[in-house]
Amino acid sequence: MTEHAEYRESREVGEQAREKEWRHPSFARQLFLGDYRLDLVHPAPTPPDEAAKRGEDFVRALRRFLDAHVDPVLIERTAQVPDDVVKGLARLGAFGMTIKEEYGGLGLPYLYYCRALMLVGSYCPALATLLSAHQSIGVPQPLKLFGTEEQKREFLPRCAAGEISAFLLTEPDVGSDPARLATTAVRDGDEYVLDGVKLWTTNGVIADLLVVMARTGKKISAFVVEAGTPGITVKRRNEFMGLRGIENGVTVFSQVRVPARNRVGKEGEGLKIALTTLNTGRLSLPATCAGNAKWAVKIAREWGTARVQWGREVGRHEAVATKVAFIAATAYALEAVCELTGRLADDRRNDIRIEAALAKLYASELSYRVLDELVQMRGGRGYETAASLAARGERGVPAEQMLRDSRINRIFEGSSEIMRLAITREAVDAHLTAAGELVNPDASRQERAQALRRAGRFYATWLPTLVAGTGNLPTSYAAFGPLAGHLRFVERAGRKLARSTFYGMSRWQGGLEHKQSFLGRIVDIGAELYAMTAACLKAEEDSRDLGRRPYELADTFCHQARRRVDALFARLWDNSDTRDVRLAGYVLDGRYTFLEEGILDPSIEGPWIGTPEGGDSVWRKIL
Repeated sequence: MTEHAEYRESREVGEQAREKEWRHPSFARQLFLGDYRLDLVHPAPTPPDEAAKRGEDFVRALRRFLDAHVDPVLIERTAQVPDDVVKGLARLGAFGMTIKEEYGGLGLPYLYYCRALMLVGSYCPALATLLSAHQSIGVPQPLKLFGTEEQKREFLPRCAAGEISAFLLTEPDVGSDPARLATTAVRDGDEYVLDGVKLWTTNGVIADLLVVMARTGKKISAFVVEAGTPGITVKRRNEFMGLRGIENGVTVFSQVRVPARNRVGKEGEGLKIALTTLNTGRLSLPATCAGNAKWAVKIAREWGTARVQWGREVGRHEAVATKVAFIAATAYALEAVCELTGRLADDRRNDIRIEAALAKLYASELSYRVLDELVQMRGGRGYETAASLAARGERGVPAEQMLRDSRINRIFEGSSEIMRLAITREAVDAHLTAAGELVNPDASRQERAQALRRAGRFYATWLPTLVAGTGNLPTSYAAFGPLAGHLRFVERAGRKLARSTFYGMSRWQGGLEHKQSFLGRIVDIGAELYAMTAACLKAEEDSRDLGRRPYELADTFCHQARRRVDALFARLWDNSDTRDVRLAGYVLDGRYTFLEEGILDPSIEGPWIGTPEGGDSVWRKIL
């Protein structure tokens, strides 16, 4: 197969799996179209009082349990979550936070699921990963959305009671390109026979239940598989840069027989199930990231006043004070983004596929920068491990561990680069509906002519709406007091963003899909505008509590975000993208191998992409 044909096949597979209908309004979708629909998020939806009380009670109970029974230092040192911790969390109901009460779960609103993971993530990120992988992408979520009543009653009570689940999609040669999926499921009477290898199976080493994506003919289907089924081998437990306590491995399927009744959805709906599951499943990562950032605020405040240099607290020197301000303002915004998106998910009157993806992308990128600044602020102590600090008599602050642990968030559940492309596809959906064949490199001349007429009608109506809006009125959004100016900026920037997208489509047409740096900046601008909106909404709500002074946090964050937005707009058209791509091609062609002279490569020899027979251990075999 040629490179172009393989690319087209991969694109078609992804396109077929997309949820194409927009049955509910989306704030973020309208934002990318230059239509600032603040009414869709303000006032932010709130859960019913009874549900809120249950959520508050659970988060308090979870906090007590973590404080009394979980030792994050031990988990980091031994690279394992103790069995008694898992059992204790199960008794607490932590494995059934999002499962309805009728199936044995707690049935908490997503808002409180996020607050629970924010709490756990601030204390022990590996434990947060265990809980979120189980509920956000493991068996509970796809069954909630696509499972039959029989499947729900069979498996959900087990998940709620603490039987751990895992999600198996990735393969040694399959990352973000599902068209390359090699695991097969062949129908044999009332069963399917599964064969293949799955990589990076978070929770897979200890899981009781698995969600497995496998190819049924030319399409992908989803199955719930009992981990104890004959033919399943957990070949090894992987080790990583961070999150030392996660049970992530390589799982091999050899003639594994699965009842046909365990197929989730119809044949061929597997990838759609996976993508739809992630719409809300991704909310766990922003929650963990917000927890990391909020913890960083506490450490920055305490260290910034405890450490004195040149006669002043180190946090009051301008070079460090700017870091403190960035950490605090960003933490406030990340919590705002997490909670707003969770509330929209609970409300169910909104389509949050773009909002959830923006929250994941933005939180994972910004929280990593927050933790990196914290390490820098701590200096040598930031680079030193908590155990080493404690051994020599100082407070054991795990700043370097938190930084290592958080690095995976920019890769988990869609790397930042893939997230930008996925968000772009949804954000420009209205354009592609109107003028899709104009940017389709495979379209015929006749199809392009028809698209041109259709696009003309769409843009004749749409473009005039981008000229002026409420952001040009000095009295707009007055209810937000000192933050009104920031919302006016967001409205104006949203229209500018939409115009920029249109200019890009006009300029590159069919080549737009390859302008990934341009599209990535478009998405990053949208993410900043979404975060600014969330921060202003949160500050307006928080200001009702007279004990808080949130406006300074939101105002400072918005000023920082505005500078980033201005820089991104400038780089849309003034950048080195073309030169960068050309140079990268030369590097890959081997033109500059002389740059590699004078070094030694410490890598261990082996193939870049392993085979099922590779490796040297079998961690667990189930017979």
